[in-house]
Amino acid sequence: MYAYIRGTIAEITQDSVVIDAAGVGYELFCSANTRKTLALGEQAKLLTHYYQTQDASALYGFFTAEERSMFCKLLGVNRVGPKLALSVLSALLPSDIAGAVYTQNAAAFDKVPGMGRKTAARVLLELKEKIDGDDMLIKPAAGKQAGKQDIRTEAVAALVALGYDGVQAGRAVGAVREECERVEDLITLALREMVKRSGK
Repeated sequence: MYAYIRGTIAEITQDSVVIDAAGVGYELFCSANTRKTLALGEQAKLLTHYYQTQDASALYGFFTAEERSMFCKLLGVNRVGPKLALSVLSALLPSDIAGAVYTQNAAAFDKVPGMGRKTAARVLLELKEKIDGDDMLIKPAAGKQAGKQDIRTEAVAALVALGYDGVQAGRAVGAVREECERVEDLITLALREMVKRSGK
């Protein structure tokens, strides 16, 4: 219906924004991450997705193409509607979601309001074939991909068991560019990444 809307930000609410475009106010429901990029009175361009059911229709707005793409992928998951998809995108970046799917890291979704472990497991399962290297902070290694994925999955799980939250663990493992043969080495490098980040 609409690819994008460009105009002046006329209103920002708890879950949406209103863009004044050529005298028409368009209400777009947005994630917290998109709303944080916007300011009242400023010009903005938001990519859009039109969602319609038998009972209602709404426009959803996104600051980046990656966020819109991940929103559409989340909508394809059984029992995930637009409200929950926006909650996920408010708590996690698209690359965090992709990394969680790649490493099967259900703990990454623990801070998403309204999402339990069963729904998180469904997201991991149903998005597994829809996530590619372009979506991820963690890039699949060429060759022996399954083995490398298993090592990264184990490393994330070990860090979560040590008390780190799922997002932090996923980002740290994703930041390690070296190819490790042992999960212990990957965990060590990921912990060093955490120390580096905390020192910023």
